[in-house]
Amino acid sequence: MTFKVLVTRMLPPKTQARLLEQDIELIQWQEDCAIPRDVLLKKVQGVDALFCLLTEKIDNELLDAAGLQLKVVATMSVGYDHIDVNAAKSRHIKLGYTPDVLTDSTADLTVLLALGASRRIKECIRAAMDGSWGKWGPTWLCGSQFTNKTLGVVGLGRIGEAVARRLMAFGISRVLYSGRSKKSDELESSLNSKHVDFDTLLKESDVITVCCALTKETENLFDYEAFSKMKRSAIFVNSARGGIVQQDDLVRALEEDLISAVGLDVTTPEPLPPTHKLYSFSNCLILPHVGSATMETRENMANMTLENILAGLNDKVLPYSI
Repeated sequence: MTFKVLVTRMLPPKTQARLLEQDIELIQWQEDCAIPRDVLLKKVQGVDALFCLLTEKIDNELLDAAGLQLKVVATMSVGYDHIDVNAAKSRHIKLGYTPDVLTDSTADLTVLLALGASRRIKECIRAAMDGSWGKWGPTWLCGSQFTNKTLGVVGLGRIGEAVARRLMAFGISRVLYSGRSKKSDELESSLNSKHVDFDTLLKESDVITVCCALTKETENLFDYEAFSKMKRSAIFVNSARGGIVQQDDLVRALEEDLISAVGLDVTTPEPLPPTHKLYSFSNCLILPHVGSATMETRENMANMTLENILAGLNDKVLPYSI
């Protein structure tokens, strides 16, 4: 029996080549955009496996359209809010995702944002491009460096720890972190870190990085009150989820010069409309949610997803199961 598999995007080269080697009936969306919903509902009919992305909503409508033969749905993502888990599991459909894969790429980008914001990189690029690059001046485009500064990490998980270790190489001398639990003495010692309450982190940190998950507890955690407690020289970076920041309050904080600079890889909504007020601030650096955008990470994610698909088709335990 030849299994029918629907893949909703073209994959990174190495995994795409591996996919084409499989003895399956492959249906693959080949446009460089998300598969339209009506097309997805048509193509999913009769498939045994679905390889999807965050852009596809996996709900009762889709599962009904697929049919009873559907064995496995695997998403090329860490998050799976787009999947109705209960609906799938009630149909005995196996679900897979790609956990613990974004640490290095996201940590790298978080450091890039912190450095870029602190060294006024947005203004520097503009000055080089628009002709305002003039004679040298003692304070022209001066930012701040991290030597002997305090880093505040909200959520010292894998990514938070990786960010802290990277920034220590740039001179960070102390790490404060907030979260539900205190880390081991060994970890704290290696980072010269201390578990503190959220208010202490806000008041004492020179650089603050958001590395926590979006939950009911962290939604809109960074509001006007939080920004008001920060140092006016503070650098604020969010590479986690846009919903952790009350965005209108961030605009107000920038308007009132409550903080020095901001680096964002995530916003609400995404994509953020080009007319949004945040773009108008020279000290607000915004990227289009590219934290995982390295070929190494994307190949890893695609390969993990394919592993889940193949395991599900062969009635094996998924190696990366939801």
